[in-house]
Amino acid sequence: MAYGLAGLLAFSAAASAETDAPMPTSVATSARCDVWARELSFARSVAEHDAAAFRAHLHTGAVFGVGRDRQTRGGDAIAQRWAGIVEGKAITIEWYPTHTVESAEAPGVAWSSGPSLVIENPSAADARYSIGTFHSVWHRGDDGVWRVLFDDGADSRPADAEQVRAFRAGRREACPESPVTPPSA
Repeated sequence: MAYGLAGLLAFSAAASAETDAPMPTSVATSARCDVWARELSFARSVAEHDAAAFRAHLHTGAVFGVGRDRQTRGGDAIAQRWAGIVEGKAITIEWYPTHTVESAEAPGVAWSSGPSLVIENPSAADARYSIGTFHSVWHRGDDGVWRVLFDDGADSRPADAEQVRAFRAGRREACPESPVTPPSA
């Protein structure tokens, strides 16, 4: 396995050196913006409590919780595990992209990231809010449809009313003309 990893790293470095040229803008912008729109559609499926639409955004081989010890694998298993979140009675999640990019070396694979808002007891006066981030990897199928392949969230922290307002005000329907560089960690 060590030889395989070393070979992969060497290949990756060589491929990177050969492909520093940017992807043609029209292709990159189109795919990036398609993923932007698809991410918004995915979030809308939860906001509208539409379990069928939520499931339609999931790749059959999707993995959620990729950075955790316990992952949920497979579109059907993820849909089942998220059923309560999609229903939205005890807990729900809002999110939107702020960054999307497609791989020039692997067309049909894209990454999206942005803020997320977890709401516990969403219909109660004493609802609790937490803000974090999400990271998703999307795959464009042979049918041309982008579906989530890998997903995880991180950095969740309690949020006050002003932070919730700022989160909601930050949502943009329109994909930016050029990629936005993610903030450095």
